[in-house]
Amino acid sequence: MSLHPPIPYLKAEYIETDTGNKVSRKATIAGPQNIILGGKTIISSGAIIRGDLRRAGPGHIVVIQLGRYCVVGEGCVIRPPYKTYRGNFNYYPMKIGNYVHIGANSVVEAATIGNHVEIGKNCIIGKFTIIKDCAKIADNTVLLPNSVVPALAHMSGWPAQFIEDLPESTEENIEAQTKQYYNRFQPVEAD
Repeated sequence: MSLHPPIPYLKAEYIETDTGNKVSRKATIAGPQNIILGGKTIISSGAIIRGDLRRAGPGHIVVIQLGRYCVVGEGCVIRPPYKTYRGNFNYYPMKIGNYVHIGANSVVEAATIGNHVEIGKNCIIGKFTIIKDCAKIADNTVLLPNSVVPALAHMSGWPAQFIEDLPESTEENIEAQTKQYYNRFQPVEAD
């Protein structure tokens, strides 16, 4: 038996793009023209990505940008942060880096998530949060709006508290884990 067995998915349930993104047909991608997927990113069943929530005005605007080798878990909600400024309600763009794993049923309204970030299951990432590179957010953590998570920080709790500094090897570990997850995510035909 393999140390890391394949993660099977029904081929008919996912659409695979030219750049290797695998998007579940059971995910809701609203405003796809305003969303950029960097390649080899997996959008799981039940995930909701709200690219339709954008500033008013003509033309296309990038609302949500995800990097390469990202995983958006089942039931996640990713929506851009918003605020009212001088009486005007506006949404603001969200940028998510490369090698980011967002666990199942998490809600993300961050401004920026860096590279090599692991967000656990059932997390709430508050509006305009900034998560720096190589951070880890434990399962069931709530990051309050406008939080800044430093690089190599492990955060946990409700509200989130700093737990410990992560080792320098975090970058290569998370990169290896996300690439491995993508490579193990293999299609199977329905019986």
